[in-house]
Amino acid sequence: QVQIVESGGGLVQPGGSVRLSCAASGNRLPFYAMAWYRQAPGKERELVANITITRDTNHADSVKGRFTISRDKANRAVYLQMNSLNSEDTAIYLCYFIDRMGQTYWGQGTQVTVSS
Repeated sequence: QVQIVESGGGLVQPGGSVRLSCAASGNRLPFYAMAWYRQAPGKERELVANITITRDTNHADSVKGRFTISRDKANRAVYLQMNSLNSEDTAIYLCYFIDRMGQTYWGQGTQVTVSS
């Protein structure tokens, strides 16, 4: 059984930084891609960034130049470095994994609140 554990997040001041981590275990197939999504109150879930097994990355326009997605060499953990945070970044952040068979897995979500 695949287990996904997220960590990081919390209360951050505007202009501050935070790093989110997400680790997977128990998968028998390698993950093809990983991603971070976020969902703010009253808004739909949106893709923040994704990274493939070849380390190709894509970042949403709203976070380009501020956020960076990365993964570990074992392809079992994904990270999101978030800099220059503002109030519009306040949301629940969820990590996402997909394996080569198309099976998807979600983290439990971690709250990031940007406020002074």
